[in-house]
Amino acid sequence: MRRILVTGALGQIGSELVTALGERHGTENIVASDIRMPAKGAEPPGPFEYVDCTAKRLVDEVVRKYDVGTIYHLASLLSATAEEKPQVAWDVNMGGLYRVLEVSRKNHCAVFFPSSIGAFGPSTPRNKTPQDTLQRPTTIYGVTKVAGELLCDYYHQRFGVDTRGLRYPGLISYVAPPGGGTTDYAVEIFYQAIRNRRYTCFLGPTTRLDMMYMPDAIKAAIDLMNADASRLKHRNAFNVTSVNFTPEQLAAEIRAHIPDFSIDYEVDPVRQAIADSWPDSLDDSAAREEWGWQPDYDLEAMTRDMLVNLRKKLKAD
Repeated sequence: MRRILVTGALGQIGSELVTALGERHGTENIVASDIRMPAKGAEPPGPFEYVDCTAKRLVDEVVRKYDVGTIYHLASLLSATAEEKPQVAWDVNMGGLYRVLEVSRKNHCAVFFPSSIGAFGPSTPRNKTPQDTLQRPTTIYGVTKVAGELLCDYYHQRFGVDTRGLRYPGLISYVAPPGGGTTDYAVEIFYQAIRNRRYTCFLGPTTRLDMMYMPDAIKAAIDLMNADASRLKHRNAFNVTSVNFTPEQLAAEIRAHIPDFSIDYEVDPVRQAIADSWPDSLDDSAAREEWGWQPDYDLEAMTRDMLVNLRKKLKAD
C-alpha cells in the first residue's frame, strides 16, 4: 500500500491518529511529521520526519521518499493562539494547506483537512447549525478554516484531488495536553479535578458548546477517508458532534465521580468572545446519512473514561 503521512503529528489529534492508523495499517506505513521534534521516549512508533508545511520542498520530499498516497493535514495554529498571532496563523494554516494540496495534486494523494466549529460566526444559526449555512467567522482561525474548506473543494473540482474534511467541535483527550484552543477548559478541568479537586474556568458557567471525545474524533476522520466516494455529496467539511454541555454541566458530571470537586470562574474575555461567536450545537445529519457517522461516547461515558485513564497517566489514586 501507499503510505499515509500525518502532519502536525505531535499535536492533540495527531498523536492519537498516528497510533490508530498504525494499528489498522501497520506502524511502518504511517509517517508522522511535525515542525517540532518528539521528546525522548515519546517518539511515534513508525517513521518520523521533520516537516515545515509552509516549505513545499520539504513536504514534496517526504511524500516522494515514502510513496505517500494519503495525507492527514493537521498542522495549524488553534483558535486562541491564532488570535495572538494572526499573521503567523494565516501563513501556517493557509500557506501550509495550499502547499500540501499542491504536492498532493502532483503526486496523486488524497487529503484530509480538519475544519472546525470555528468556521461559523455570530450570524450563523446558533442551534442545530445546518451543514450548509452562512459562514462569517470573526476570528482569523475561523477565516482560515472557511478559506481552507473552499480551497479543498476547489482542488477537488478543478484538479480531481480527493479532499475530505470534518468540522470538529471542541476535542477532549487525556493523551496530549491542550494546544491553545478556546475549548481547552474541557481538558484542563479533568487534570485539575484529579490533582487539586478544584478548577478555575476561563469560560462562563452557561457557555454551551458541542464537544467530542478524541476516540470519536479519530474514528470520524478514518471512517470518512475510507467512505465510498460515490455517496459523498459534501466533502469539505462535514459537521460532526457527539456531546453538548456547559462548564457547569461538565463539573456536575465530574462531581459524580469526585464529590468534593468545585469550580469557579475567571472569564477570559478573548476566549469568551470566541466561544460566544460559535454555535451552541451542530446538525450532523449529513455525516450520518452520507457515510454512517455515529459517535460511541456520551457525556457520562466520556467523563468516566477520561478520569480512569488520566488517573493512570498522572499516577493518581
